[in-house]
Amino acid sequence: MSTPEPPTGERLQKVLARAGIGSRRACEELIAAGRVTVGGEVARLGRRVDAEADAIHVDGIPVATRSDLVYYLLNKPPRVVTTASDPQGRPTVAGLVPAEPRVFPVGRLDRDSEGLLVLTNDGELAHRMTHPRHGLDKEYLVEVEGVPTRAALRALREGVELDDGPTAPAAARLVQARGDHAAIEVVIHEGRNRQVRRMCEAVGHPVRRLVRTRIGPLADRTLEPGAWRRLRPDEVRALWAAVSETQATEPASGPATGPGAAEGSG
Repeated sequence: MSTPEPPTGERLQKVLARAGIGSRRACEELIAAGRVTVGGEVARLGRRVDAEADAIHVDGIPVATRSDLVYYLLNKPPRVVTTASDPQGRPTVAGLVPAEPRVFPVGRLDRDSEGLLVLTNDGELAHRMTHPRHGLDKEYLVEVEGVPTRAALRALREGVELDDGPTAPAAARLVQARGDHAAIEVVIHEGRNRQVRRMCEAVGHPVRRLVRTRIGPLADRTLEPGAWRRLRPDEVRALWAAVSETQATEPASGPATGPGAAEGSG
């Protein structure tokens, strides 16, 4: 039996348009084509919804419609810890974004690492972004000591033996060589503690500087160190799309109540 449609609420196409899915006309066409579901049921034109409570999907991908959920992209500077608070009184990433509503970092970058970090109070998205099953790519620009040989780069690509087991295949390429050091680009989809640093050390090239330049579909070369901005609706949707191809075994729901995960791949 179909769930009765609420007599009040907003028109579905208006909610979708506000969430950045497209113009109202484009959203009406999506609804007419049967590509929109509300509460697991295919929606019809004229459907009214509660944007704060109804689960709305387009092509199987969740649409962020709740007004209490926020998504920030931060360019983390060095010497800032990736936690909401620190008992030692060190600067934290939470102190670089608005205090309300309270948000938490998704995954971690170690204290000396820099670069892009998502902070949100969307617990389900945070869970999926850090769940190993989804394998969200993370790209790093790494300055290392020495100049990696083809063999060293091949080792990074094929997997490196670490004390907690071999790493999965990664992407690695030499960006620039300059005297006694070089810059390489590394892309991984795992999230072990200090993984990129340990991988580079394992092939004989300790890290001088590490900057995360991309998280899945998210990149922003204009964001200055220490600066943050809200994610656009299309960026939130792109993140959902990136982690919705498979379902996590134990999905979380509701606002985040703590750090997204103990992931620390920087």
